[in-house]
Amino acid sequence: MTEWTVTKPTRLAPADPVTRLQVRIVSGTVNVVGTEESSTHVEISEIEGPPLIVSQDGSTLTVTYEDLHWKNLHKWFDRKGHRRRAVVSVAVPAGVDVEVGAVDAEAVVSGIRGRTEVRGVTGDTTLLGLSGPVHAESVSGSLEAQSVTGALRISSATGAVTVIEGAGGSVKAETISGDMVIDLDPGELDGPPVDIQLSSVSGQVAIRLPHPTDARVEASTTIGSVSNAFEDLRVTGEWGTKSVTGTLGSGRGTLTATTVSGSIALLRRPEAASPSASPSATGKVL
Repeated sequence: MTEWTVTKPTRLAPADPVTRLQVRIVSGTVNVVGTEESSTHVEISEIEGPPLIVSQDGSTLTVTYEDLHWKNLHKWFDRKGHRRRAVVSVAVPAGVDVEVGAVDAEAVVSGIRGRTEVRGVTGDTTLLGLSGPVHAESVSGSLEAQSVTGALRISSATGAVTVIEGAGGSVKAETISGDMVIDLDPGELDGPPVDIQLSSVSGQVAIRLPHPTDARVEASTTIGSVSNAFEDLRVTGEWGTKSVTGTLGSGRGTLTATTVSGSIALLRRPEAASPSASPSATGKVL
């Protein structure tokens, strides 16, 4: 095993191939980007507090503190007087598996084709252009996924969840009080059937679907409100539980959404206007 102890801004280029990357920090920023190169580059541009330990064991590269482990990550949220901050950027081959743990740090992962797992506490997480399976969780930090085509699983307590431009065919997200915005890309309609499962206790859920969409829809809220922009779906329930159900298109996929007290909105993506279309002919955007 090769190990480096980092106490000041440093650039490292491990000589051996990397197939798995693990990064865990307390405060600061983690930026992981997948490239088409076979080499790996680590840059620690800022560091405050105890040294970071960078180690390579076989094909696994790890960047962390000596006493910060994956299993005790959440315990660091309540610690006082342990000032730690680092800015870590890692460029890896796009096919690697990535694990990022961030207590109060911002995490950005982009361009990865392997498995991605991000566990955060209060820091925000951004996922860009990932094509492998993705699992992200947070306590109060926001989670945003854009152009993610791999199967996506997200869980958050109070942080907001935003999915932009699809997520392949599978999105599973749950929150306690965090709001959700799920925006599907029309380009995903030619792929596998969508499988979207959303649940929240008190968070609001907004789902924007392209037209046409092929999915069986079941959305309900116990005491919240519902709104629906699709003529083929039916809204039922004036008192108590309200539901939106029905089939869009051929119903190849499934969309289920449930909340207790949060509202649910099913929105329609505006259709692209032709170059000669006048503003009045483009329709109303909900």
